[in-house]
Amino acid sequence: MYMEELELEWKGENNISESQRAVLDNLQPRVNLKRLSIYGYGGKRFSDWIGNHSFSNIATLYLFNCKYCSVLPPLGQLPSLQSLSIASFAEIDAVNRDFYGNSSSSTKPFGALKVLTFRDMPKLEKWSAFGAENEGGAFTHLEELAIRNCPKLTGELPIHPSRLVIEECPLLVTSLPSAATLRQLELRNCNEALFKQLPTGLQKLAIREFDALESIPERLMDFNSCLEELKIRGGHSLISLSSAGLPSTLKILEIRDCRKLELPMHLNYSSLETLKSFDSFDSLKSFPLNLFPNLTSIVLSGCLNLESFNVPQQLELDLVALSELRIHDCPNFVSFPNGGFRAPKLVHFVVTNCQSLTSLPDKMHVLLPSLGRLSLGNCPEVESFPEGGLPSKLSSIDIIDCDKLIANRRGWGFQNLPSIRYINVQGNCKDVESFPEAGLLPTNLVSLEIGKFPNMKSLDYKALRHLTSLDDLSIYFCPKLKFMKEEGLPASISTLWISQCALLEKQLESRKGKARSKIDHIPDIYIN
Repeated sequence: MYMEELELEWKGENNISESQRAVLDNLQPRVNLKRLSIYGYGGKRFSDWIGNHSFSNIATLYLFNCKYCSVLPPLGQLPSLQSLSIASFAEIDAVNRDFYGNSSSSTKPFGALKVLTFRDMPKLEKWSAFGAENEGGAFTHLEELAIRNCPKLTGELPIHPSRLVIEECPLLVTSLPSAATLRQLELRNCNEALFKQLPTGLQKLAIREFDALESIPERLMDFNSCLEELKIRGGHSLISLSSAGLPSTLKILEIRDCRKLELPMHLNYSSLETLKSFDSFDSLKSFPLNLFPNLTSIVLSGCLNLESFNVPQQLELDLVALSELRIHDCPNFVSFPNGGFRAPKLVHFVVTNCQSLTSLPDKMHVLLPSLGRLSLGNCPEVESFPEGGLPSKLSSIDIIDCDKLIANRRGWGFQNLPSIRYINVQGNCKDVESFPEAGLLPTNLVSLEIGKFPNMKSLDYKALRHLTSLDDLSIYFCPKLKFMKEEGLPASISTLWISQCALLEKQLESRKGKARSKIDHIPDIYIN
């Protein structure tokens, strides 16, 4: 019998049963077992069977909740092991020499291991090295080490991976490897003394839940830094990223839940390519687009006091790299720069939950020539699209809970957009009783979603039948919709979705009914 994956689960027995032992004993050398997961093993040691030759091909090993095991098995002797995860071993207090296996063997312990994870080890206090000098020849190919929720662990880490994750380990204060190999570091709710040891060779740093941290160590922000990506989350006391400036290498900056953090206007942000802010920068009222000339992606979410995007009047801003702009949950955001802004590569433009926004950028059809997707959600004060219309390459548009814009739908001008393929329109606009009106939608439309119209009673089938390319039609949350007229739906439709439309669904209940016969030509029908 050839087997590549095996899961074994024990239900809390103190010792391995005969049937379970038989499963292990029957793993003959010919079995090509590559992945093994063991849950809740009740025996005190694995060593009586882990050395079986059948395990020599294991590449992935997951051990979970083996609560009676007081000593880690000699996993270092598994020559093919590449990924090892050990979690919820409640009795393990040390990673000792037994973990590495037979010291007399000529094979280096964990010689193939690339990823190692220790998680939820409440008694783990010490990790002993294999040899006198750090890893002493073990873990020669390790790339990633993750230690999560080991609250008693202290001392030095005997491994120098390129990626290190430490979470919920408050006693680790002098254990960050200082080797030049460390490139990626993630810290969550750990001792702040760790920041005194951050190596300057870091390329990626993620910090989470350091409530008392007020600023990032200057040595990471100076001209010698190699930092390319900085992510910070839950820095409730964080006020400043840097007083001197940002590293010239920094490309990605992502900030979450740092409301006290300020965005200094005197710093040089020209190296940044991605800026993402979530629930941060409460002091920011106007976003200075001109300070970020090389951004490819801007995401601003939950900036409670943000009112506008600003560009000095004497500048003609050209955001040559910008391909994505997203603004979410900014209740005071009112306007874009007067005259619009030039972003020749902008493809995705998304604005949601900006209740004070009154208009979209000017001259979109000229200044945003590559725009492919436009999504507006819960922007109730937007009444119309800019003068001149929308860019000709637009292929997808969402208009959700923008009641004034939907009320003025006859001025959308969608029929003049040759590339548009997908339209999603939904909202509580009470004047919509039939949809869509003749000439409202482009004939080249492929997918249409209609939803949340409380008073819509019928579909305008004459208008729909002009949509000769329509393939997918979705209708949902239209409680008064009930008419299935004689004309039926366009013959091109292959998929129909109907949900939360009680009256229409009742009409279509019987597969032999008159209403159902109008849609029987559609291959895929999904109702509720």
